Amino acid sequence: MKIIDKTSLQDENGNINIIARVQGTLKYGLNWYGELEAQKTVIAQIDRMLEKGYVLIRNFTLPNSEIVIPLILIGASGIHVIFVTQQKGHFEAKGDQWNTINNTGTSLPAPRNLIDLITKLARAFQKYIEHQKINLHVPVEPVLIASDPGAQIESIRPSVRVVRSDAIKPFVNSLLQARPVLRTEVIYDLADRILAPRSLEELLTVTPFDVGEKPASRAQAIFNASDPSKDFDPNDLGFSFEEDSEAETVVVQEIREPSPARPLPRPKPASAKKKNFGLTRSQLFLLAGMFVIECCVVVGFGIFIYLSQ
Repeated sequence: MKIIDKTSLQDENGNINIIARVQGTLKYGLNWYGELEAQKTVIAQIDRMLEKGYVLIRNFTLPNSEIVIPLILIGASGIHVIFVTQQKGHFEAKGDQWNTINNTGTSLPAPRNLIDLITKLARAFQKYIEHQKINLHVPVEPVLIASDPGAQIESIRPSVRVVRSDAIKPFVNSLLQARPVLRTEVIYDLADRILAPRSLEELLTVTPFDVGEKPASRAQAIFNASDPSKDFDPNDLGFSFEEDSEAETVVVQEIREPSPARPLPRPKPASAKKKNFGLTRSQLFLLAGMFVIECCVVVGFGIFIYLSQ
């Protein structure tokens, strides 16, 4: 399997140093680094089973936006957008709901709906490739994978494919045994077209890139409501980072569908952004906490040197 890593803030060896880790945490949220490590675990398992004919694109940022698609798996079985979570606990995947189950067996909505998140990421990616005049004829399938064995998930007709850590191997086997829907000879060309999008001028003259057949799929219902003829515009997705939430991840935290009945929020004055140096409230608290810890380390080190003399 060919792996194309587009993860930001990492060095040539794929490592993230302390400074880059702080920068990534401030920009993407507290879950960012943990989910990157969870991705590595899942990628290693998939890579052992998939050989030639598959391409995996990691953490690809959609052009002209801040939307990061965690994992894009391209092969004869189709295109799958995969979100890997490192969460552990007892969860329920029911329809488009992602719930937590407490000790009494009661299910409550989780603070972050991972099923809704991966569905919207897959829809955003599909709109992007349609805008690039890539004719798939098959929907991009969203997949949620739990990397931690401590994640117990009860699946009740979920709207996306949900894979526990002990089911990653059967998931990959299902891809290998699935009916081919993408022509093998164009898979690598398709990956190149995704990574190097055409400009608006080029799109006016380029011939549509036809890469697939048109089989039935359970994921088709997810995209029936979308208009494939509408151009992709990141502003239409209404993506934003919530200022008071610490649940931000390596991907955009929440993508909201446009609502004609609800006016868009007015942008904040430039003076307000300058006042906080462009940082959200949670990021300021995190930065202040790290500064306090750093001061304690410096003072402790100074005391140690003083006592040792």
